[in-house]
Amino acid sequence: MRLQKVLAAAGVASRRVVENLIVEGRIEVNGRVVTELGRRIDPLTDKVAVDGTAIQLDQDKRYFMLNKPRGVVSTMRDEQGRPDLRQFTDPLDVRVFNVGRLDGDTSGLLLLTNDGELAHVLAHPSFGVEKTYIAKVAGRMTPQTLQRLKRGVDLEDGPIHADRAKILQARGDQRHTMVEVTLHSGRNRIVRRMLEAVGHPVVELVRRQFGPLHLGTLKSGAVRELTRVELGQLLTIVRAADAERKGNG
Repeated sequence: MRLQKVLAAAGVASRRVVENLIVEGRIEVNGRVVTELGRRIDPLTDKVAVDGTAIQLDQDKRYFMLNKPRGVVSTMRDEQGRPDLRQFTDPLDVRVFNVGRLDGDTSGLLLLTNDGELAHVLAHPSFGVEKTYIAKVAGRMTPQTLQRLKRGVDLEDGPIHADRAKILQARGDQRHTMVEVTLHSGRNRIVRRMLEAVGHPVVELVRRQFGPLHLGTLKSGAVRELTRVELGQLLTIVRAADAERKGNG
């Protein structure tokens, strides 16, 4: 199919506008700038980017953001009968699965998709997608403890450090502290374990950010489809990470 027809179908812009983008050298196919209007591509195999942002050409691939409530386990069917993700995915018009997990006591951003390739890259240990959490912890955390989180703490499965950490609450409840922690590890219950290791067990934990995706004002238990901008940002970093991983492999 002609490139301009495919991009118009993907909702990038009208064919005429896409033709102008091609002539201006703003479109890449498989990493190379394309300037000829007659270029044909395969939407299922070729990777296209506009102004450096990846475009999903396969309209059957769908991507959703869920604000997972506390008390729900991150699985499509829980053998123990606990509340699972089906209550949020069954109403959708497509079958999707979760990318990664949040433990039952943690709420917040969970990505749902039917894109197995994207899920595989995001789940690969070398990818290390950045995640940001807001934690309510026991006790009053000091700036010195905050520095310990950034320097690193030793856990039973190896050392871990926060990429960024800051105290959000300067005054108020003397029994608790609100802390924002950003890290790229995907290890099990890692935020809870590292905060407990510095003497501040987690009381409540919410994931606010997953890579370029932000929870925003999405209500607990609500699901929405990613915007084209969000999807482009996500696909761009995933494709770059996948290319680097394959290059190093």
